[in-house]
Amino acid sequence: MSVTGDDEDFMAAAIRLSRRHLGRTAANPSVGCLIVRNGVVVGSAVTAPGGRPHAEPQALAEAGELARGATAYVTLEPCSHHGKTPPCAEALISYGVARVVISVTDPDPRVSGRGISMLRDAGIEVTTGVLEVEGRRSLAAYLTRQTKNRPYVTLKLAVSADGMIGRPGEGQVAITGPQARAQVQALRAETDAILVGIGTAIADDPLLTVRTPGLEAQSPIRIVLDPSLALPLTSKLVQTAREVPVIVVASEEVSPLAADAEGLPPSVPPEISATRGEIGKERDSHSQDGLSSPGSEDAGKRVGHDSISPGEMPGRAEGGDAPAETANVESRRAALEAAGVEIVYCNPYHPQVLLPALATRGISSLLVEGGAKTARLFLEADLVDRIHLYQAPVIIGEGGIESPLQATDIPSGFAHRGTYIFGADRLDEYEREN
Repeated sequence: MSVTGDDEDFMAAAIRLSRRHLGRTAANPSVGCLIVRNGVVVGSAVTAPGGRPHAEPQALAEAGELARGATAYVTLEPCSHHGKTPPCAEALISYGVARVVISVTDPDPRVSGRGISMLRDAGIEVTTGVLEVEGRRSLAAYLTRQTKNRPYVTLKLAVSADGMIGRPGEGQVAITGPQARAQVQALRAETDAILVGIGTAIADDPLLTVRTPGLEAQSPIRIVLDPSLALPLTSKLVQTAREVPVIVVASEEVSPLAADAEGLPPSVPPEISATRGEIGKERDSHSQDGLSSPGSEDAGKRVGHDSISPGEMPGRAEGGDAPAETANVESRRAALEAAGVEIVYCNPYHPQVLLPALATRGISSLLVEGGAKTARLFLEADLVDRIHLYQAPVIIGEGGIESPLQATDIPSGFAHRGTYIFGADRLDEYEREN
């Protein structure tokens, strides 16, 4: 059967439905499913928070006997393998649906094409590729983790009319208005994790949660690139770590095992080079890098010193703490962990290493929010998939922090996906084409 206008309309509805639980389904994709009989939706569902149950069995259960002879519209190929739940393809067969319309084929090697084969072997008509471009965009995080072994990275920047993102030493500076900020809250709510550098964490003392009424429970995991454990104990991040998870990515040089392996006391932090633009020494390409707790790494592994641009240099912690470069690392580690912060050891300034490590933890989408040095880090590593560039009429003036990116210098390989107006502010969205 050829694709009809109705097929596209129902698939568009399934794709809209799938977005409802973005950022809430753990390692599983947020999939939408509609069961349609004689042009009427008799069952609908989206993957449940936490990733189970999947969309198909929920929609089938809602349809009940009306599913027999009906058409199922699914944004992602139904799974075919036995995991913690039976295969969704098997459920569609047992309920007796006559036709299954699929937007995107699942790249997971346990599924890819097998779900479709199961359905066809059972005599069910299968149509694939309906609104595939739209379907792939809604599943971008899952597809990126499956095919590239890393999270889908969105870079968000708010830029003033004179090309600045803030003022040094003034903490958070409001550049966009309330409507644009509300849109950013919605973006956070559909993202697995949000990341900032230690410079931003100290200067701005951000909360990085979702504060839209009714969506607070959808706050992402908060990640700070903090090579020498300089995150202030009085910061909002630390103070709320037991409510919303906080991960501090510290240099492997300050891990207990690394220090012990070199015969150094755990309190000795790494040297920090302030060479601008140098991210750090390349590691052996054959080494098994990853986010590690002290018990999961070979005690003999060490890396070269992390180099940080001046804007990311750890400063004096709030509340009168000593500078991070001279503080007792062991006591700070203990205090952060006692507050509920998780500390992992992985070169913070090698996103090529960090992102796959995050993917192994089930993080499929990552929002990079600050600051300028961290944004530049991901851009220079060519690891940004989508750019949300807000432009506001505000003037920062001389001495402001220059944005690492403006509308006139979007990297090659990105396509402009749309312009949206929020009050006096403009949002331009760009997406990687490949």
